[in-house]
Amino acid sequence: MLRVFRYWLTRYRRTWRGSIVINVLNPLLFLIGIGAGLGALVDDNAPAQIAGVSYAAFFAPGMLAAAAMQNAFLEGAGGVARAAGFGAYRSATPTPLRPEQLAAGHLLFITFRVLIASGAFIVVMAAFGLIGGWWALGALLGATLTGVAFAAPAAAWAVGVRKLRHIDTVFRFVIMPLYMFSGTFFAVSQLPEWIRPVSYLLPLWHGVELCRTLSLGTATITGSSVHIGYLLALAIGGFLLARVTYRRRLHP
Repeated sequence: MLRVFRYWLTRYRRTWRGSIVINVLNPLLFLIGIGAGLGALVDDNAPAQIAGVSYAAFFAPGMLAAAAMQNAFLEGAGGVARAAGFGAYRSATPTPLRPEQLAAGHLLFITFRVLIASGAFIVVMAAFGLIGGWWALGALLGATLTGVAFAAPAAAWAVGVRKLRHIDTVFRFVIMPLYMFSGTFFAVSQLPEWIRPVSYLLPLWHGVELCRTLSLGTATITGSSVHIGYLLALAIGGFLLARVTYRRRLHP
């Protein structure tokens, strides 16, 4: 597993500059444009809808979790599909490396990428005075766990994908709508009552709530345990499924 991780890390050393720019500029633009720009209008007209905090403070941790989800899916689905189709996985198949080791090493690298991207986001949040102290570390770990909860099932599915356009379809019609129904931009309580139970089952909602309560200092042991348990179950279940799908694809 560590050998596979080192391989992906070596590749990343050659391309990290582009990804770092994206990881820093994206949160900066989101926080300025939506958190500060649109947030000023929300603060003036509907302060009661966001639990008494500024919209930027409400929005930033939700976007932190959503960004972790997006980065993890793109790495876990797109990166795995390319590696399985005509990339590193095919080169590693004749070696003593087992499919589950390929999966574990790649997921470890994806976890590292999500951790780095989430850390950059939190640095920007701290620069705006939206988070600080030990809560920042908790939010960082929560965002990373959210990413892994998406990356593992995505990798288990994507290793068998033959056409990359299928990943684009899932990203467009599954991943992106989660932003709107998981409390990223506004509280789930603002949604129609009939759809709220569905939102509470979405993994992104658990990630958003975990990061938001940690960021605002309102986390409870019971609530955080539920969110962590849900996300851990997805991550572990996704990896166990990946052990099967990787073996089927790489050693048919």
